[in-house]
Amino acid sequence: MMSLWTSHEIVTATGGAASSDFAVTGVAFDSREVGPGDLFVALGGEATDGHRFLDQAFAQGAAGAIVSQPCGQPHVLVTDTFAALNDLARAARARTHATVIGVTGSVGKTSAKEALYAALDRGTPGRVHRSVKSYNNHVGVPLSLARMPRDGDYAVFEMGMNHAGELAELTRIVRPHVALVTTVAAVHMEFFADEAAIADAKAEIFQGLQPGGTAIVPFDNPHRDRLIAAARPHTQRIVTFGTGEGADVRAVEAMRSGVGGSFVTARLGERELSFTLSQPGTHWVSNALGVLAAVDAAGGDLGLAGLALAELGGLPGRGARFQAAVAGGTALVLDESYNANPASMRATLAVLGDEPGRHVAILGTMAELGDDSAAYHAELAQPVIDARVETILLVGEAMAPLADALEQKVNVVHVPDASAAIVVLPDVVQAGDTVLVKGSNSVGLSRVVAALGG
Repeated sequence: MMSLWTSHEIVTATGGAASSDFAVTGVAFDSREVGPGDLFVALGGEATDGHRFLDQAFAQGAAGAIVSQPCGQPHVLVTDTFAALNDLARAARARTHATVIGVTGSVGKTSAKEALYAALDRGTPGRVHRSVKSYNNHVGVPLSLARMPRDGDYAVFEMGMNHAGELAELTRIVRPHVALVTTVAAVHMEFFADEAAIADAKAEIFQGLQPGGTAIVPFDNPHRDRLIAAARPHTQRIVTFGTGEGADVRAVEAMRSGVGGSFVTARLGERELSFTLSQPGTHWVSNALGVLAAVDAAGGDLGLAGLALAELGGLPGRGARFQAAVAGGTALVLDESYNANPASMRATLAVLGDEPGRHVAILGTMAELGDDSAAYHAELAQPVIDARVETILLVGEAMAPLADALEQKVNVVHVPDASAAIVVLPDVVQAGDTVLVKGSNSVGLSRVVAALGG
């Protein structure tokens, strides 16, 4: 296998000193994820220090490490390992000839990133790099860049934030040719004055656009004009996507297909593309339009992108579906357990409403909503009712306002945490049910999904 980095290249990028010559084929900062041939970056932290896990990393096959303390294994010694990871990320970005796409948004950025990867990989198999999992923060983005192969045609990076200024820093490392904002919604309200401030923070992604780059903006979002205004100082190539008249990439027709997704006809200027979208829900139609806009801006094949969208499977925690064994038979589980906010809750409840069988919702607290948290939770009552939910299992103290709002309208079970939710599952889920599981990651509803067999 061709090396990803040699010790000489790491020294050149970081200004460190190598203990010996070595080469690596991958990069990791979590010792549990180190595999044969990897470079282990021993990051320091408030709770722990990566240097404590050097022996474990090398026992698992690490070929070298970046450290700030001398060790007995092959290493590059630097002053600051976090700064060195960022230096390595910048070096990776500087040496690539790939078209780079950055993705952010209040909702749907991981799904859009995966869909973009699938769409581009369909046309150039094995030539597309992407950030894995939800590695979208100040550590995950540089790690994803440092892992980027020497050669490739495309690279797709997810970028997240919960404070102003974070995306500005990340986008200047990624330096995208195409920057996509999926949507702007009430997320991380604990840290922002209003949604307009969130739009401004998301628009920071445009600050890193390369000359001649393309900004892609959601046409139907109320903050569309604010996003466009923020993009204009950095590029004149601004593309909008959505269902509204006037969108550059527009769904002229979208109807539910017989297999649970949608059949979509999209217009891109003078061109039309009809395709089947495997994922259900109107929010996924919007995601798909943004993906097509990005593929087109990057010079990808739209026809093959349409085929990839037809074959796209659900991700664990983000739309995966499975049959759970319950007393007397099985229940269909919609696993949306990774994260939640008011917009994504409404979207996935609408998907639940279109499903067959008795509807059950297992909903966890939506985190980081600030002083208006109670109102945001209570306002989910009508979407729950519209989804024809018969029984709802609410997890977390912050769900109390929703429990009160649903009193005498829906059968409500309210428990304090995921452990308690697992205990009552046999009383809540029946054979033939369709069950939606969704909540902020901090609630731990992935444990509930696991208990159901997912």
